Amino acid sequence: MARVALATYDPRPLAGKDVDLPVLLGALRAAGAEADVVFWDDAEVDWASYDLVVIRSTWDYSWRADEFTAWAQKVAGVTRLANPAAVVRWNADKRYLGELAAAGVPIVPTRYVAPGEPAELPDGGEYVIKPASGAGARYAARYTPDAHETAVRHLARMHAEGLTAMVQPYVRGIDTGGERALQFFGGRLLHASRKRAVLAPGTAFDADKVAHPGLEPWTPTPAERAVAERALAAVPEAPELLYARVDLVDGDDGQPRVMELELVEPNLFLFLHPESTPAVVTAILAAADAR
Repeated sequence: MARVALATYDPRPLAGKDVDLPVLLGALRAAGAEADVVFWDDAEVDWASYDLVVIRSTWDYSWRADEFTAWAQKVAGVTRLANPAAVVRWNADKRYLGELAAAGVPIVPTRYVAPGEPAELPDGGEYVIKPASGAGARYAARYTPDAHETAVRHLARMHAEGLTAMVQPYVRGIDTGGERALQFFGGRLLHASRKRAVLAPGTAFDADKVAHPGLEPWTPTPAERAVAERALAAVPEAPELLYARVDLVDGDDGQPRVMELELVEPNLFLFLHPESTPAVVTAILAAADAR
């Protein structure tokens, strides 16, 4: 009997909960696995007792990145971790977008501003500032050129917390085509979804935001699948990936570009795609047996 840990976080009051987790836990147990939901930062957990630890909804990792990547390395030293610790470390810092671009993957143009570097911001067109280590639109905001001073204060706040900022043009295609998320599991396309724009004009960077507004099922186009597969092929240790989510938007040329590549703890949206649960369970059990 496979022993599987589904790693999550303590949501505490007012924080987001993983609504898919009880469904996945029940499905794994129904398939014969001995499965548990555990907090990743619980010092009492014996990770070595599991055949596989699957990172699921550790949604506080981005503001505890050093602690989290150290945990991933520790767990990988005693059992199988999905995704692998090296992938987690690589993907936890969105400077990976530069590596994807160097590999020929079309991405949203991105510039990085580390603490201590000058705040050289665009002077034409809307743009977005967000942290290189972040999730759920935390510390992300959309600016027009006349909001320069507000954007500079945003950068200063991030730099004071030791965060490197990303500066990207606001991709107008999001307003019409939305953002598409292609989910892969066990090396195969699982399902896809689309959501509306997250960042509304004038919303403060530290305001609460709805991470997945207007979420709906989506059938990916051949071009979207091709870009997503190119992005995944460029990932270090790509064959070891159990799960992945590729977030795409349309560039000014109408062609899909990678906005983000989620390899740490992507929401699976099984509540939107319940038919995908058996495939997820099958892939998890196969990974547990491969230890």
